[in-house]
Amino acid sequence: MSFEVAPSPILQVPGAVAGPPESPDAAVAWHYGDPLGEQRAAVQRAAVVDRSHRFVISITGKERLTWLHTISSQAVADLRDGQSAENLDLDLNGRVLHHFVLTELDGTVWIDTEAERGPDLLSFLQKMVFWADAKPEAAPDHALLTLLGPRVTAETLGIPSLPEVYQAAALPGGGFVRRMPWPTTDSFDLLVPRAQLVSWWTRLRDAGVEAAGSWTFEALRVAALRPRIGIDTDDRTIPHEANWVGGIDEHGAVHLNKGCYRGQETVARVHNLGKPPRNLVLLHLDGSADSRPAPGDAVTAGGRAVGVLGTVIDHYELGPIALALVKRNVPADTPLEAGPCAASIDPDSVPAHDEPQAGRLAVERLRGR
Repeated sequence: MSFEVAPSPILQVPGAVAGPPESPDAAVAWHYGDPLGEQRAAVQRAAVVDRSHRFVISITGKERLTWLHTISSQAVADLRDGQSAENLDLDLNGRVLHHFVLTELDGTVWIDTEAERGPDLLSFLQKMVFWADAKPEAAPDHALLTLLGPRVTAETLGIPSLPEVYQAAALPGGGFVRRMPWPTTDSFDLLVPRAQLVSWWTRLRDAGVEAAGSWTFEALRVAALRPRIGIDTDDRTIPHEANWVGGIDEHGAVHLNKGCYRGQETVARVHNLGKPPRNLVLLHLDGSADSRPAPGDAVTAGGRAVGVLGTVIDHYELGPIALALVKRNVPADTPLEAGPCAASIDPDSVPAHDEPQAGRLAVERLRGR
């Protein structure tokens, strides 16, 4: 199944600069002339990002939630109306194939995911229906905008109050607003009818919300240590490596105490007995280098490859930063290189992995320790 992303009509806004041609964000604005200022607006005031290139899926049918619960990593069988979650589709070996956000609202589950992976996710869902009363379909008539900043108000959206994290509220004229826990503490996704995309953009801008490009969203996402599938992950990535383990209340995408799903054995084994081979960490890059590394470049220590680079971006406060999957046994103070740049691991981004493991404790008890 193929899916071609049409350029967003918001690219016609004066000052809009499209994403790099080969990037996954080529169909939307990368910035509007002041990328670092746009980031500042998103953190300190209010800004809107066009993310209308996300692939949207709707699922209807009385068994939509219980069915989705059995084939994905998050516990969603009892999702309430207006509740959202993050979820994964894993292969048989527990490697991540798809990451998606879903919202249950008014008898429909709405899913949005990466554009290039959306058709494959939809195909998987449709193949897994069998006899369940669930009907997954592409929903190209809906599009996503993301609002960021502490000055986002319910009045601007025409609703009584802003939803809490992972909660959603219907918008006047169709669609909904959903609060997310990232890339900032004030993050709201608007899934609106695509025919209303420009009118919503205009309404928000007229209300004083500033325009921000995908550069802003990506920089804040990287600083928040949130991976983007296919860029910050590879075909070997398991959920523990990418900080995706945890239930809805933990802002994760993998519930550790739910029923069987594809790839569960690997998740359980790592959680109970082992540790992930790699960690997703934040790298600070030397900004004085003549050029920047690219996603997929090796991260090296003393000439030895110890990881692989993901998103590389300039942050308005942190300067050049990147996400990388680095071997777990690499100390945080190890001098690194990423392409032409010296790099260092942000120590606050390194997970401790010191929680007691049920499987290990059971083994120790059997050994009389």
